[in-house]
Amino acid sequence: MIGVFDSGKGGLNVLNEIVALLPEYDYIYYGDSKNNPYGEKSDQELMKITSKIVANLKNRGCKLIVIACNTATTRCMRRLKVLFPELIFVGTVPAIKVACDKNYKNTLVLATPATIESERTEELVRDNKKEDQEIYLVPCYGLANAIETNNNSKIMKILEEIYQEYQHKNIDSIVLGCTHYPNIKKEINTYFKDIPLLDGSCGVAREVKRQLELNNISSEKIQGNIIILNNLDD
Repeated sequence: MIGVFDSGKGGLNVLNEIVALLPEYDYIYYGDSKNNPYGEKSDQELMKITSKIVANLKNRGCKLIVIACNTATTRCMRRLKVLFPELIFVGTVPAIKVACDKNYKNTLVLATPATIESERTEELVRDNKKEDQEIYLVPCYGLANAIETNNNSKIMKILEEIYQEYQHKNIDSIVLGCTHYPNIKKEINTYFKDIPLLDGSCGVAREVKRQLELNNISSEKIQGNIIILNNLDD
C-alpha cells in the first residue's frame, strides 16, 4: 500500500503520475483541505499536522508514503524519517535541478512562502545553479489557497503582479514549486507565453518506482485500488 498526501487537491497531479507508472499498486490519497494552505503555517504546526497524517496512513497499511507537497517535504520530511524509521518516504521538491540541467538562463521559481524560505530550496539553488544562470525565487502568497478554492479572480491578480515584476527579466523557464500550480498552467502561460513550465511529478513517480525496487515491495495485482480520503476518519 502506498500513501500519498498533500494540503488539498494539488497532490492528485503527483498521484496521477505515480499511478500511470505503477498501476498495479494500492493507493490511499489524503487531501488535507481543512489545513490548507501549508505554506503559511509554522514549523511546529506543520509537524503536528503531517505526523498525524503519516501515523494514520501507516495504520492503514502504507509502507511507502509520498509527501506530495513541496512545503511539507522541504520543512518536515527529515524529521518525519526520524519519527517513522520503519517507513519509506519520497518527497516533492521544486524542479530547480531540472531547470539548471537544461541550461535555462533565467528561471522563475513559483512556490509557497515556506518553500521559498526553506533550507532545502536554498540547497537546491546552491548545488545546481551555474555562474551564468539566474534563479528568481517568488513567494506566491495565497496562490495555493486560491487554486484550492477555485478563486479565479485572485489567481489572475497574483499572476498579474508576478508578471509585472518579472516581465523584463528574460524568463526562459518557470518552475512550478507547488503541486497545486500545474492546475493553472494555462493561466500562467496567459502572461508568460510559450515559456516551459517545469514540475517534479514525473521525477517523483520514478523515485517511487526506484524505492519500491530497492526495498523489494512488489504487487501481485494487474490493477490496484485507489482510495481517496477527505477526512482521516473516513
